[in-house]
Amino acid sequence: MSLSFLPRPTLRRGARSAKAGAPLAPVPLSDGDRRLAHMAASLLLAYPDDAAVRAAHEVRSAVGHLPPPVAERLTGLATALTDGDLGALQAAYVATFDLKRRCTLYLSYYAAGDTRRRGAALLRFAEAYRAVGWEVTRGELPDHLGSVLELSARADGDGARIVGALLTAHRDGIEVLRQALAAEGSPWVAAVEAVCLTLPPVDARTLDRVASLVAEGPPAELVGLSGLPGFGTDDGPGARGGVPPWT
Repeated sequence: MSLSFLPRPTLRRGARSAKAGAPLAPVPLSDGDRRLAHMAASLLLAYPDDAAVRAAHEVRSAVGHLPPPVAERLTGLATALTDGDLGALQAAYVATFDLKRRCTLYLSYYAAGDTRRRGAALLRFAEAYRAVGWEVTRGELPDHLGSVLELSARADGDGARIVGALLTAHRDGIEVLRQALAAEGSPWVAAVEAVCLTLPPVDARTLDRVASLVAEGPPAELVGLSGLPGFGTDDGPGARGGVPPWT
């Protein structure tokens, strides 16, 4: 599905957008600015309903003081959401995040795929939430990027370090997501790029894992996981042994 009909986030004249395969260099941020950037990205990565559009207006007015590479991406996506056709945005969101495995927002999927190991990965996410003093209550699995970013925005002290370690542990999945959204020409790539700008640099080992994921996809072993959000289905058009193509 082409996304060319959607408004695209814009950068100021002279600013450079990252190439799909090139990791973004982090920018210096205070702890407060990092938390604001993560909350803004969490709101902008939500399904684009009326509440999300109202939140995008708030984001646009709140992030202007952040470092330009972060602010421009968040402001650009917020504008795309507030100025775009809501029905078209909703269709594009579903086509991107629900129907393309490379673009899933469920971080543990990139490492564990549709295997029994994913249950253990989700448990580690849930334990991290509890360690910070939070529970997932809004109907999302705990590994949903938007939920993790909200947790990062609300945590401080030791909690912030726990969530930071969680994001770093799944840096390869975030990078695959960023590259996939960039390749799709998705406006939501701006939110993921903004998050990447707040994270530590991508090291060589992570780059190797990213290359492997892009080439081969995550593990596939559907046993008792079908029907859960972010998991594959046992049958259906285009399924290969219950797993849709790695697209």
